[in-house]
Amino acid sequence: MDAAEFKLLFLPCHPKLYRMAFRLVGNAQDAEDMVQETYYRLWSKREEFFELENPDGFCMATLKNVCFDSIRRKHLDEADELPESLTLMADDDVAHDIETHDEAVKVMDLINRLPEPQRRVMTLRDVADMSFDEIELSTGLSPGNIRTLLSRARKKIREQYNLLLNYERK
Repeated sequence: MDAAEFKLLFLPCHPKLYRMAFRLVGNAQDAEDMVQETYYRLWSKREEFFELENPDGFCMATLKNVCFDSIRRKHLDEADELPESLTLMADDDVAHDIETHDEAVKVMDLINRLPEPQRRVMTLRDVADMSFDEIELSTGLSPGNIRTLLSRARKKIREQYNLLLNYERK
């Protein structure tokens, strides 16, 4: 097969190849590279083609293999780098995680002991991360009332948590 026959047979497939490559790799530059690699593979095996019944299908299958090979190669390269970037958790990290979890449980317990309006406002603001407008719509309380309840709840939690820490240190 000479260059003229190759162009006549495979170049009409270019728009389909590019669209398929773009769908597979999600990047215009990489898609064009995949199409060029496909043409290279087809050209290097041009002597093996006698009569192709479906040149479009053959091009698409070749492109799919080129894209999957590229994706697989990138995945293997990332996998090779992964063990170097992993670090094992030190015992200090585990202990720190346990302490952090215990502190969070203690704070949640203190929040649950608050009077109902304070607990509700503090939970909506600090746990659910709602805005003051959203809390106002949810509870029907005025913005000033929400701020007062929240301030008192935070002050009480801070005081009780400090007492708890001082008690545990003794």
